[in-house]
Amino acid sequence: MKALVLLSESRHPVSGKPCLSRLEAQAARMATILDPTPAGLHAGPGLETVREALGRGLAHLIHLACAAEDDPVPALAAAVREAAPDVVLAGPRGEGGADTGLLPYALAFALGWPLVPDAVTLSPGADAGTLGIEQALPRGARRRVLVRLPVLVSVHPGAPAPLPFAYARAWAGGAVTRAPAGRVPVREENLEERLYRPRPKVMAQAGLTAAERVAALSGGNTRGRVLVDPAPEEAAREILSYLRGLGLAGARSADD
Repeated sequence: MKALVLLSESRHPVSGKPCLSRLEAQAARMATILDPTPAGLHAGPGLETVREALGRGLAHLIHLACAAEDDPVPALAAAVREAAPDVVLAGPRGEGGADTGLLPYALAFALGWPLVPDAVTLSPGADAGTLGIEQALPRGARRRVLVRLPVLVSVHPGAPAPLPFAYARAWAGGAVTRAPAGRVPVREENLEERLYRPRPKVMAQAGLTAAERVAALSGGNTRGRVLVDPAPEEAAREILSYLRGLGLAGARSADD
């Protein structure tokens, strides 16, 4: 099974220095389970940021020399079609830049492939041309899915930790830089800046307890005063104050 790992230009959250994204390093380890010599694919102005991936399990790198303002999706899609991998692995988003997390979805759409997010383990399926994926769900749940190849998979932070960095493996790996095909610059006139506007709160899912609904509406902050045997007027004032703090009641009036 042939595996390809998408690599991005990430920066360390503390120092700001260029580094390999941890999730992409985890994707490199998962790729070695499927392919003894997985490759990395990077579209950007330089290669130094992602060269560390050679020491984390990748056998070689393909660098598409794009300008920083270019849209990498057409170039990546053309390179993936040329390489013809069975599985493309990616992190959910880059780190340290203006990253939206949409690139894996845009690339899957351009290729016409299915995308399975939040993968924690991969294994070849019992049938030829299939891949077993264990997918992370909310509240620690897991789901096992079987998909037909080719497929694009994004990695969850709960996936196995990256392989230890090996200098010998990094020196043995090679990198090829070439001009991309289908380069499309990002059009600045399509971008629009808007002032922040508070959105209505999303109601909690059905089937939850009252405490869980309040926690969902308050973002998990359920702290408040504990009143023991309060007078009805005092209890009503406290409830109104709490609801106003959540934005679920109007402003105080003269009658309150």
